[in-house]
Amino acid sequence: MSGTLNKVMLIGHLGDEVKMHYFEGGGCVGRFPLATNETYLSKQTNERVTNTEWHNIVVRNKAAEICEKYLSKGDRIYVEGRLKTRKWQDESGNERYSTEIQCTDFTFLTTKKESEGQMSSKPATPKQIENQQMANEPIGEEDDDLPF
Repeated sequence: MSGTLNKVMLIGHLGDEVKMHYFEGGGCVGRFPLATNETYLSKQTNERVTNTEWHNIVVRNKAAEICEKYLSKGDRIYVEGRLKTRKWQDESGNERYSTEIQCTDFTFLTTKKESEGQMSSKPATPKQIENQQMANEPIGEEDDDLPF
């Protein structure tokens, strides 16, 4: 074991739609902001205070396409991943840094369909959605004369 761990687990709400970027080789990347809230009672004012933290989420390939299809602004999602800091230069030549969550797994807690009133009893995982998509596709020929 290397003795280090880079793991992030978040539950939050999408701050915007999933923005997709496609590459020539067929791969793609989806990006979206995720808001998490911390609420506490202020001892000075005895009022409830809410702090919102924004996280930049990056999802790749098939997972990005699933997020784009099923998520919209305001939806609640559980995200697992790792922190990654990127270094880049702005137009003025200044070095800038941005920290992102490279998503490795996620679970939808609410989806577009649930927002439209079609509530499901359990959250859908990406594997369940992919299996459902595969089940809806015809397998092989439809003309065989098997009795079952």
